[in-house]
Amino acid sequence: MNTTATTAVVTPFTQNNNKQQKQTAKEVIAANVQALIEQLEQGHSEALTAYLTAMGRFHNYSFGNILEIARQKPDATRVAGLYAWNQLGRKVKKGEHGIRILAPVIGVRRKKDEEAEKDIRTQNQAVLVGFRAAYVFDVSQTEGTELPEFSGRVSGNAGEYRDRLVDFVIGQGIALEFKESIAPALGVSYGGKIALLPGQSSAEEFSTLVHELAHEMLHKADRRTATTKTVRETEAEAIAFVVGKTVGLETGRASADYIHLYHGNAALLTESLEVIQKTSAVILSALESPAAESAEEPEPELAQAS
Repeated sequence: MNTTATTAVVTPFTQNNNKQQKQTAKEVIAANVQALIEQLEQGHSEALTAYLTAMGRFHNYSFGNILEIARQKPDATRVAGLYAWNQLGRKVKKGEHGIRILAPVIGVRRKKDEEAEKDIRTQNQAVLVGFRAAYVFDVSQTEGTELPEFSGRVSGNAGEYRDRLVDFVIGQGIALEFKESIAPALGVSYGGKIALLPGQSSAEEFSTLVHELAHEMLHKADRRTATTKTVRETEAEAIAFVVGKTVGLETGRASADYIHLYHGNAALLTESLEVIQKTSAVILSALESPAAESAEEPEPELAQAS
């Protein structure tokens, strides 16, 4: 990544009281968006690649098997067969009993020579011939190498910006609550209400709230039906990246990995550039300190954003 683009960014809220050195909000937003584009163009990080590889070893089970797993082990969170666990560097603990499910048995239907000659594509077709009992184990029944995790985390201290952000959210008529039940999600936007998972760090909570606020501002009206989930998640996370980085949080590759996880990319972000810039400007304007607002005229970029 071109580190110059990311390290040279000056936030409009910290240090540099000298007006000649201070970048305008528009320049800060543009620089931070460019930094995110560069990260996206680099592709998946090693951490995300490891996570996706590991997750690829877990199957999507039929509704019937999901019920069987829930009946036999209600607290199961991630299940796989013995071979899959071994491939992930984990072994089933001694004395653990497998969870019985039904696995499909696939056979080959061979056609008569004269029928096969008519259409070569129909030769030796794979067909379902029945089911057999198979056994899987929950991650809690195994031990060994830790599973790779998608650690979309930001670090730092949001400080007073967290309280200003909460005030802005409430001022928009959006209810805010903390709910354990939304786990493993860190935040959820319901349209007029945002729920956050308790216990997040200051930086994580701030970033999550900006992400969900972006959904509320952009994706709860007509635009929701006009965009895909990939577009919506790309826009919301890009805004969280820009705002978080501008107030001084360490974002790393968390946002780029999140966007990649939802199949977003640099081209998609570029297509949404205007809405990302304008929404980021509105949020950043709300985070400016009252003292700063009274000391100088608001910058045109923020005043005109809508």
